[in-house]
Amino acid sequence: MKVSVAGVELRSPVIAASGTFGYGVEFEDIVSLDRIGAFVTKGLSKEPMPGNPTPRIIETAAGMINAIGLQNMGVRPFVEEKLPKLRQLKGAVVIANVFGYTVEDCLEVIRILNDAEGIVMYELNASCPNTSHGGMVFGTDPDLLKELVTRTKEISKKPLMVKLSPNVTSIGEMAKVAEEAGADAVSLVNTFVSLAVDIETRKPRIANVTGGLSGPAIKPIAVRMVYEAAKAVKIPVVGMGGIVRAEDAVEFMMAGATAVQVGTASYADPRAVENITNGLKRWCAVHQIEHVKSLTGSVIL
Repeated sequence: MKVSVAGVELRSPVIAASGTFGYGVEFEDIVSLDRIGAFVTKGLSKEPMPGNPTPRIIETAAGMINAIGLQNMGVRPFVEEKLPKLRQLKGAVVIANVFGYTVEDCLEVIRILNDAEGIVMYELNASCPNTSHGGMVFGTDPDLLKELVTRTKEISKKPLMVKLSPNVTSIGEMAKVAEEAGADAVSLVNTFVSLAVDIETRKPRIANVTGGLSGPAIKPIAVRMVYEAAKAVKIPVVGMGGIVRAEDAVEFMMAGATAVQVGTASYADPRAVENITNGLKRWCAVHQIEHVKSLTGSVIL
């Protein structure tokens, strides 16, 4: 079940996605951390962030819309309070999600994490608005993405995985930009910008007005984008978007993903990432797949 992502060997290709697994310590009595591939922390910013006002999560017919606002404790408290506990947990493989509203913000977070032990990789969230450029989202503009990845890679002491925005015309082009700027891997897709209206009050159902759509509703689009990204780059692609069972993970891998992330499913079932890991092992056994990495890019066209 082992796979390699950006030079980091994982015991399983199934990873818990950022924003759905807390800082990891919250799940130590729920999920066997030594059985899943890894987990990605909540997004870490230079300073603590309170997040958006409520309501900020609503269910949809096949998923959910969230506008949490990247609420987090800040990178320094994470390093001082959470990371020491994570280092004590058997088999915990920690990927730190990093974000900022300027390039300098991202650089400062990485500088702090560089000196901390117990992190195997960074996941750089490129779906944040760049306040230095009128709020343009880093991951939707090739030039902004290139600058962000180039500068963070220059100082990073860990492999750098770039989490791409799906709200673009060509995901393959953006993956290529990230690769050429130095990314060691890309992860996709992040959530899709969405809006829901309460027809009785005629007001948005999310206080922030718009939010990110995730869950099974986006899976076919996410699989297509993973396929396009994998064709465009040589670095590993980590796929996500609506994975709720092992067969979904297989589909993403056949489309070109080296590994996958499980997010929204953890809200319905906190053990989802471990259950999908176990289910993938069973699927491979039934289908006589000796090495799970052989699934990557095996779709027949």
